[in-house]
Amino acid sequence: MENIVFRNRYTGQTETEKVMGERAMRLIYGTSLGRVALHVLIKRAIVSRLMGWQKDRPSSARGLDKFVQEYGIDMSEAERPDTADYSCFNDFFTRKLKAGARPVCAGNTVALPADGRHSAWQDAAAIDRVFIKGQSFDLAALLGSEDLAAKYAHGAVLLSRLCPVDYHRYHFTAAGTPEAPRRIPGPLASVSPYCLRRRLSWLWTNKRELTVLHTEQLGDVLSVAVGATGVGAICQTYTPGKAVAKGEEQGYFAFGGSTVITLFEPGRVTIAPDLLTNTAEGYETYAHVGDVLGEMGI
Repeated sequence: MENIVFRNRYTGQTETEKVMGERAMRLIYGTSLGRVALHVLIKRAIVSRLMGWQKDRPSSARGLDKFVQEYGIDMSEAERPDTADYSCFNDFFTRKLKAGARPVCAGNTVALPADGRHSAWQDAAAIDRVFIKGQSFDLAALLGSEDLAAKYAHGAVLLSRLCPVDYHRYHFTAAGTPEAPRRIPGPLASVSPYCLRRRLSWLWTNKRELTVLHTEQLGDVLSVAVGATGVGAICQTYTPGKAVAKGEEQGYFAFGGSTVITLFEPGRVTIAPDLLTNTAEGYETYAHVGDVLGEMGI
């Protein structure tokens, strides 16, 4: 299986992702025996619940120092920079950052919703041609609605992939008033490129939650939080019906990597050039929550 490579917005360099549990991932998604295990057992919710239970146990905190060092996590950004202050791995995994650690872009801009590796398209209909050759992107299945799919079929879309090593809270891309999340059941397969290169449909068959954000300038913005293997829960922390500011926290994922998909109505957002260029060339772009996703308007 090929390495996972991405472009870093801040260094301009192409980097190779250091994957947590890479050997197991290659076995599961790169061999026929592994794929059998995936379908029979690994994607089942009970497996992720067991993994989450283990990460909630006090004993899981013992390896935090090693984890931080191995993956180069900058703990100076965290509200609690000392790993000894975390009661378990999940406590660390869902950590908050210090105020100001992720400045929110100002002016007539839209903000990235999460730390992670981002892919973006100005027209959602282009995903079939750019992201995974030979696989169709089923927007109606993702949103659980033919009407919503028609409304957003040619709007801008951002796919933000969070790795286990990332800050795992996600935020609102713009100011507005959010509705209550709509929960869509499903299994919990991995959403890493190892998996999606073979089966893109996990994005719209995995467990997910859809939130509609009503805004003055952007119309209705959709946020779809997608669960994945090892994700114990999708936890929404906002209050439905209460106005939020751009960059305000929306929720977090418990242990595991996952994805947030953001969709805009046509003509509402111009995606940042580096996101579009890198995506067209087959690269995700690493960037932080609150950084520029694009400009309002076309």
